[in-house]
Amino acid sequence: MLYRRGSVWWVYIMIDGVRHSQSTGMSNRRMAEGFERKYREELEARAAGFTELKPEMTFAELAARFLASGEVKPHHTDRLKMLLPFWGHRELRAINRAMVREYRAARMKQRQLTDTTVNRDLEVLRHLLFWAVDEGTLAANPLARLRMPRSRKRKRPILSWEDEQRLVAAAAPHLKEIIKTAIDTGMRRGELTHQQWEDVDLDRGVLSVTRSKTAEGEQREIPLTDRLRSILAGRRQTEGLVFCFKGESIAQIKTGWAGAIRRSGIQRLRFHDLRHNFATRLLELGVLADVRKALMGHSSGEDVHSIYTHVELPLKRKAIALLNGWIHEQVERSQSNEKENSNARTTTNISNGFGQPGASPASPAV
Repeated sequence: MLYRRGSVWWVYIMIDGVRHSQSTGMSNRRMAEGFERKYREELEARAAGFTELKPEMTFAELAARFLASGEVKPHHTDRLKMLLPFWGHRELRAINRAMVREYRAARMKQRQLTDTTVNRDLEVLRHLLFWAVDEGTLAANPLARLRMPRSRKRKRPILSWEDEQRLVAAAAPHLKEIIKTAIDTGMRRGELTHQQWEDVDLDRGVLSVTRSKTAEGEQREIPLTDRLRSILAGRRQTEGLVFCFKGESIAQIKTGWAGAIRRSGIQRLRFHDLRHNFATRLLELGVLADVRKALMGHSSGEDVHSIYTHVELPLKRKAIALLNGWIHEQVERSQSNEKENSNARTTTNISNGFGQPGASPASPAV
């Protein structure tokens, strides 16, 4: 039952003849009723023998436990940097949707962000709360049915062939090959930095992805373009990481990527946009959506008509052959343009008296 003491509502609950009381810390009755439901669930769970429940634990403590023994992925640690300043001191049982609205407003106030960015923060928050339920720390996830604002679709930047060459030319040596591989395979950053030589078959011209964020992406085969096959063949090894820096694994590429974008002078884009670039090129070459999904390791979702799981290697080879042909066309066109420009410069020099036997440029006035 709820009782009001001054401006604050208190909860009184009888479980097995024992009276339990707890302040909700709230003056709003509807919010206090929500607190009462969660408090009753906790008490009933304890009575049923779930002695490990610790709803009084702070989110910071939960995050520390998760980082120590949970299945932690890079995006979890990135998002926790944003979550902890706001949520760290709060008890798990106090977390509710009103706080989520408060957090969203605070994040938006700090800097101009999209709903998608804040949604990713909250997805990690909700993931940790589900983990707390699985670990027996919470009886239920207070944000289990939290609805996220729908993300607005926005135009993705697409690299032209010329901009691609500028980007690669401006990149650090260890990043050049990563960029080319991302553009020609559509692989995610984490997939690239964890790729092993044991899973690159240069004789067959196929790369097997062995670490992916989706189950569909795990162990998928991607045929190699000619230029990618040439790059990998040039430094072929039998084992170890394909991409590394001074013999060490690559944890982050943010600094190198930002420097390459700045030096190249092209429009600002994320490394992940190279994946969209791969998909767009295949789309424009007429490759079917299911084949693109198979190559990129996308989830097929709940579409019962999808043939995604039945896309075999020959279909993938045909798709990459189209991409390969397009790349060769761009290279030939670039070489032809360069040759025309070179001839034009030569003609201009001759018409100005340069290159003639015995001729020399006019001496500058002294």
